[in-house]
Amino acid sequence: MADIINNENIETPEVNVASEIENRRAKLANLVESGKNPFEIMKYDVTAYSADIKANFEEFDGKTVSLAGRIMSRRDMGKANFIDLADGKGRIQCYIRINDVGEDVFADYRKWDIGDIIGIEGFVFLTRRGEISVHAQKLTLLSKSLLPLPEKFHGLKDTDTRYRQRYLDLIVNPEVKDTFVKRSLILRELRAYLDSKGFLEVDTPILTPFEIGASARPFLTHHNTLDMDMVLRIETELYLKRLIVGGMDRVYEVGRIFRNEGMDTKHNPEFTSIELYQAYTDYHGMMDLVEEMMKTVAMNVCGTLTINYQGKEIDLSHWERMTMVEAVKKYSGVDFGAITSDEEAIAIAKEKHVELPAVKTKGAILVEFFDAFVEENLIQPTFIYDYPVENSPLAKRKPEDPAFTERFEYFINATEFGNAFSELNDPIDQRERFERQVAERKAQDPECKAQVDYDYITALEYGLPPTGGLGFGVDRLVMLLTDSASIRDVLLFPTMKPID
Repeated sequence: MADIINNENIETPEVNVASEIENRRAKLANLVESGKNPFEIMKYDVTAYSADIKANFEEFDGKTVSLAGRIMSRRDMGKANFIDLADGKGRIQCYIRINDVGEDVFADYRKWDIGDIIGIEGFVFLTRRGEISVHAQKLTLLSKSLLPLPEKFHGLKDTDTRYRQRYLDLIVNPEVKDTFVKRSLILRELRAYLDSKGFLEVDTPILTPFEIGASARPFLTHHNTLDMDMVLRIETELYLKRLIVGGMDRVYEVGRIFRNEGMDTKHNPEFTSIELYQAYTDYHGMMDLVEEMMKTVAMNVCGTLTINYQGKEIDLSHWERMTMVEAVKKYSGVDFGAITSDEEAIAIAKEKHVELPAVKTKGAILVEFFDAFVEENLIQPTFIYDYPVENSPLAKRKPEDPAFTERFEYFINATEFGNAFSELNDPIDQRERFERQVAERKAQDPECKAQVDYDYITALEYGLPPTGGLGFGVDRLVMLLTDSASIRDVLLFPTMKPID
């Protein structure tokens, strides 16, 4: 049996791209003229995949299989060739010999190009060097690649091209496909966990009738039939809590969210979140759920609770819990529990050179201190809870200290991963907070068209039971569990500015 020889025989010609494209189109024209147009082939029966053959060689050894995939490289030895075939699950070496496939087929095959999609029928064997391979007996050209693959054997490195032409990225960088396979698995495990806890997955509207008072800026559109302006949703919260009012005690949605805001390694204008709501529990119940869910998903996807992320070791088996006041005191030395007035908080902020918020209250300044001193230190999993009421319009006040709410966020690697409340179910308090929030938005931006969602207030007036709610970004979780530095690395088609 022939075997692989050294890399001198790997077909890696340096070609002029324009002439290569012209050459490929000419080859296609010849195929069409000779009645062998590959684009007329309707189907090809695939009986095995590369990864399955490699994982179960003893089962496949000597058996005939049919594979389909893309030619990624070719080692030409005259009357015998080796090619690397990339299929839906990986790559496998295939051995092609003129005596097995016939002179005419072999002559046609020699004209095929790197990137062409072919079908191979043959038997599985092991080369003398121990590589699992397929010995071809029949060959079929299934699709002609009219453009040459970039950097054929060195991968596609330019990140801008990788994000704009993800199909190329997936073809030439196999590890990229692994990331998105893992993303799918993470979503499957999240759904499986929530389903196992009795949550019902639902869908709520993406187009909403008006801009709410929240700080996130929406994308605007217009409904022609109804002749009304609409917005793309910035959250799924208010619709989901309407369902809790309606008696659906545990609901969640895996939803696309749209925010017309900045872009960086952690933010994309459209992203995927999961929001869930559970009747008759509170934010402590949500903390327990988050910790168990994160451990379950990480173990099922990664096989470990120790995650290596960008050179840091993250231990998902241990979660610290601190109030925001405790965290600010720990990292800044300032005890907001001892501050008694807004004026005192303003003075301390100036002393510590902390930027003052637009609304200069003690609670809002506490949040600025948290941003300035705390968040960058939260590398290991940490719950920060009991947020000031100023920035928590949908969370229930703490009965023993109404200046604070039963809200938490959880952080990993100095990044916020999720947000949860004991949901506010007092319609009178909710109306006041919404109206104040909208008024503050319009004071800062007179052109703002934010409105109070009075229908949601009406829903609360029918009665929302004590409820715990949680929202978290799926993309950031995928970044963590796939060791991806940028959110664009875990979005198949991230938002990009047009080249022109």
